[in-house]
Amino acid sequence: MNARAVLACALGLVLVLGGCADTDRRTADGPTPSTATTPPSPSPKPTVSPKPTRTSPTRQPLRPRPTKMPTGLRRTTGVRQVALTFDDGPSPAWTPKILDQLRSAKVTATFCLVGSEVRHHPELVRRIVREGHQLCNHSWRHDIDLGRRTAAEIRADLERTNKAIRAAVPNAKINFYRQPGGVWTPEVVAVAKQFGMSPLHWSVDPQDWRRPPAKTISKRVLAAVRPGSIVLMHDGGGNRAATAAACQSLIGELKRHYGVTRLS
Repeated sequence: MNARAVLACALGLVLVLGGCADTDRRTADGPTPSTATTPPSPSPKPTVSPKPTRTSPTRQPLRPRPTKMPTGLRRTTGVRQVALTFDDGPSPAWTPKILDQLRSAKVTATFCLVGSEVRHHPELVRRIVREGHQLCNHSWRHDIDLGRRTAAEIRADLERTNKAIRAAVPNAKINFYRQPGGVWTPEVVAVAKQFGMSPLHWSVDPQDWRRPPAKTISKRVLAAVRPGSIVLMHDGGGNRAATAAACQSLIGELKRHYGVTRLS
């Protein structure tokens, strides 16, 4: 091979090796823009459905507190004799004591029963009926604002209480309804009448629920009572020791001076 041919071969070899080196450098540095790949977009995070939450039914706002008593309330017996009524029971501590005193005096009374207490002490409701006393619905949990609620809420409360009473005494006669706190409204009067219950108020209130001494309870009743009065006292809703003590003499006093009658 002559010198010119050798030189040409050597030059070609240099060019080839230089191209390979350039290619290796591009590969090491990364792909050229024309061959670069777009990085994959992140996968969307799976959406999680929120857990359902329990919501209580929205209670309707109360109607304004009444400024006067509605018509149609029972306030007197209609005869000379007076009537005794006992609220907020039945109570295992105090109702039996009142029942014992009524039985000893041979008189009957009306017991205004709170539904939640009836559920816990059905045996006392059975004794009340067995001994000849009358029953009165006094709401499920002594809800003073019941008369200010919707007619549907009033109806549900009174029906629930009646069902509890009749669970204790099937086919029991529930002739009366008494609104807790005496916060009567035309709406609660109307619903009570729909259930066949007469709205039962009172004319003598010695405030025995405040637990004054027994002598004070007796004094207040005897000072306020008149022929035909309906006397309000309590056999439940708290400590009724003073009421039970007052009744030991008070029931006899009322029977001697006026007579004690069964509401009709």
